Amino acid sequence: MAELQTKAEPGSAPAPVPVKPEPPLAEAPPLDAFDKKAVAPPPLPAPAAAEETKALAVVENEKKPDPVKKVTGGSLDRDIALAEIEKEKRLSNVKAWEESEKSKAENKAQKQLSAVAAWENSKKAALEAQLRKIEEQLEKKKAEYGEKMKNKIALVHKQAEEKRAMVEAKRGEEVLKAEEIAAKYRATGTTPKKLLGCF
Repeated sequence: MAELQTKAEPGSAPAPVPVKPEPPLAEAPPLDAFDKKAVAPPPLPAPAAAEETKALAVVENEKKPDPVKKVTGGSLDRDIALAEIEKEKRLSNVKAWEESEKSKAENKAQKQLSAVAAWENSKKAALEAQLRKIEEQLEKKKAEYGEKMKNKIALVHKQAEEKRAMVEAKRGEEVLKAEEIAAKYRATGTTPKKLLGCF
């Protein structure tokens, strides 16, 4: 409205011929105020409503910028908004890819760790089985060696008994021989020569 008024005022149109107005009953409002009243809603009796109408009038003036600027500004804003949306979409895709890759890496690591644990357990089980087998073999050998040692001990004891028996037999023979020689010497009345040599 202000544009219409400004366009009407500076124009080269001839000024209207003044007409004698009839005496007004009351003072007439100016033309600008009349136009604003025609566009603006009627005032309400409450003071808050008056403030709202003032705010509406200010907003109304602000809402009427040059239409060409609005189109170019809207195009720029739309391009910026589209660029922002594209950037957010790209960042979202990057974040989703990153999370996916992290998840894949985590799953792969977990799978490898479980494979390592399974390998370790199988190797431990095999080694423990081998150890038990060796222990069984050692126990068997120990029993065999123990039996052999007992047999050897028994053999040694037997040999010792045989040697003792031989010694006892020889002693008995020598005692018997000595008694026979002593009896002979007694009978002949001679003295043994070896006895003198012993002293």
